[in-house]
Amino acid sequence: MATLLNPGEREILVAIARHAIETFVRTGHVVAAEREEPALNQHRGCFVTIHRQGELRGCIGTFTAARPLWREVAAMAVSAATRDPRFNPMKERELADFSLEISVLSPLEETDEPGKIEVGKHGIYLERDGNRGVLLPQVAVEQGWDRQTFLRQTCRKAGLAPDAWAAPGTRLYIFTAEIFGEGNR
Repeated sequence: MATLLNPGEREILVAIARHAIETFVRTGHVVAAEREEPALNQHRGCFVTIHRQGELRGCIGTFTAARPLWREVAAMAVSAATRDPRFNPMKERELADFSLEISVLSPLEETDEPGKIEVGKHGIYLERDGNRGVLLPQVAVEQGWDRQTFLRQTCRKAGLAPDAWAAPGTRLYIFTAEIFGEGNR
């Protein structure tokens, strides 16, 4: 079982993400200093979300971490800033005005019981016919969704019919996340 991050480790990860974005946008290189903290060297999935002026600016993550967490955060931060297909890559002028949120994930747990999903605690990942969709735990809370709406919206994100979560052959997973970050700058 992964250990929870302490406030200092969370601050380090936010600083790593910010530095990675700023350095990559300015130079095209990812730079992150080696970390020795055991919790930051665990292999855990994570998502990095960027906001500008209160609006989503990018969000990318992974459930399967092939690298230590601190390296994964740096890589996902750069991807959120430059590779989210919903947005153009960040420009240098945007670096003065963005905030970060990091979600460090638990392993996925497959379930055939949608009633186990607790809004505000669980995120949803589902797959069907090669389509995949994921929504982080905080999304349902931010949007004021109940469990059914959360399931329908995850299906839509996957490009599926809203009720596909209940169809045979759909694989449904839940996960939790440690969510932390910084306010708008």
